[in-house]
Amino acid sequence: MIQPIATDNGQRDTLRVHAADNVRVALKDLPEGHVIEDDGRRLRLAGPLRRKHKVALCALAEGAPVIMYGVTVGRATRPIAAGEAITTANTAHDTATSEPQARRGQWQAPDVSAFASATFEGYHRADGRVGTANVWLVVPLVFCENRNIEVLRQCVADALGEDPYRDYKRMARQLLHGEAASEPARPAGERLFPNVDGVRFLTHTLGCGGTDDDAQALCRLLAGYICHPNVAGATVLSLGCQKAQIAMLEAAVAERDPQGLRPVHYLEQQASHSETALIREALTTIFAGLAEANRVERAPAPLSALTLGVECGGSDGFSGLSANPLVGAVVDRLVALGGSGILSEFPELCGVEHELLARCADDAVAARFQRLMTAYQQHAERVGADFSMNPSPGNIRDGLITDAMKSAGAAKKGGDSPVVDVLDYTEPAVRQGLNLLCTPGNDVESTTALAGSGANLILFTTGLGTPTGNPVTPVVKVSSNSELAARMADVIDFDAGPIIRGEASLDALADQLLQQCIDTASGRYRPRAVALAQYDFIPWKRGVSL
Repeated sequence: MIQPIATDNGQRDTLRVHAADNVRVALKDLPEGHVIEDDGRRLRLAGPLRRKHKVALCALAEGAPVIMYGVTVGRATRPIAAGEAITTANTAHDTATSEPQARRGQWQAPDVSAFASATFEGYHRADGRVGTANVWLVVPLVFCENRNIEVLRQCVADALGEDPYRDYKRMARQLLHGEAASEPARPAGERLFPNVDGVRFLTHTLGCGGTDDDAQALCRLLAGYICHPNVAGATVLSLGCQKAQIAMLEAAVAERDPQGLRPVHYLEQQASHSETALIREALTTIFAGLAEANRVERAPAPLSALTLGVECGGSDGFSGLSANPLVGAVVDRLVALGGSGILSEFPELCGVEHELLARCADDAVAARFQRLMTAYQQHAERVGADFSMNPSPGNIRDGLITDAMKSAGAAKKGGDSPVVDVLDYTEPAVRQGLNLLCTPGNDVESTTALAGSGANLILFTTGLGTPTGNPVTPVVKVSSNSELAARMADVIDFDAGPIIRGEASLDALADQLLQQCIDTASGRYRPRAVALAQYDFIPWKRGVSL
């Protein structure tokens, strides 16, 4: 747990995260000459230090390691004086490993007695899994069908009277034609399918023109969505001549649903009499599917039926101090209750592999993690890329100046529990406990993969702000700082900022966030991304995406 150290004036202006660290983090903007205290020693800043950035606690020679979270997160590219800021001008990415802090078989589970009898209200599926939402899915097998998917989306929204963009359309009319052109908002009527959370329409750019592996990966991903516990059934549109054939998707669905319990309707445009006939048939399957899905009602389910995907995007220098450790504490609580977590973004685990290897449940799990990480890194090298390229300009501007520094904080989302399995992209999570999933660091590609592997709830941390959501899995946004939570209140669901200010303990907020997860899974809380109809879906083409 992170314990801020008070300075000489009683204010928390900097933080040393781990006893072995040789840097401290500024919790607010500090001027040149400001004196900070570290373990009874006073240190004067050599220059101004921006909030979220780091300062050297001792003189570092060229090549010396920069240590944070107790691990190496960079190396000095020139001598750095004590009190000097750590920047891209004096520090480079480095992943020199040190002795892991974790030990196999020594995890101490948190106290979860307060949640021992807790349940959530979920949708029980015929295969025994439980959904946190109940949606009908409309899927294109190839990008050629994206236009028809959009036609269906607009037609269904109009027919159900549930257009999420109605207010924006009214705004556009007002701006173009004046206030008189505005139509009064229609009163909300009774929902035709009260037990259904809606119809979700996927679009993508794949399905043809790529390799056979691309087509197979797409079909496995789509199968993960079609067979997801939050999905009641699906309508699939195919052109007919594309590389990702209906038979390939049927085979991928059968792997996940061998008993054929999930209703799936496959429609092929080139075999249809006309586009009108195709749209009519698709609408017929959608409305029939909604009627069938509406027969399923929420019922109590144990927390062990929850699989929590964790993601970070738009990270800042506070993400690894507040939001990410907070989410990790929630994962640990859920695992202790018999549930599961999925930690993805392999480029953002670079530099902390030794910690995760030490947490693997057995040698086979550790070997698979090492194999997948090595293969990903080697593939990046073959095209002239490297994991060190991962931090974005926004990350660097806000204090995450190396990939190892970013990774050390990003890995905190996975908590401390044992790693029970390591999944390649599109593989389903089948073991209860913490799973690692091979995905890129790209927010939407990774979030898309988390849902495809079975996460029925996603916690997404952000320090700079990102609206990312998912079509089938509710996404709860956690801000690393309170300024972001206030500025983007229509995007953020939970504020981890009190941890930075020392106003709330990580344990107390973890209990609150776990309760919000339960409320979300039960349909009592509607995440901001769902309210905004932010349904992002981007398959990973298995190229180099950092």
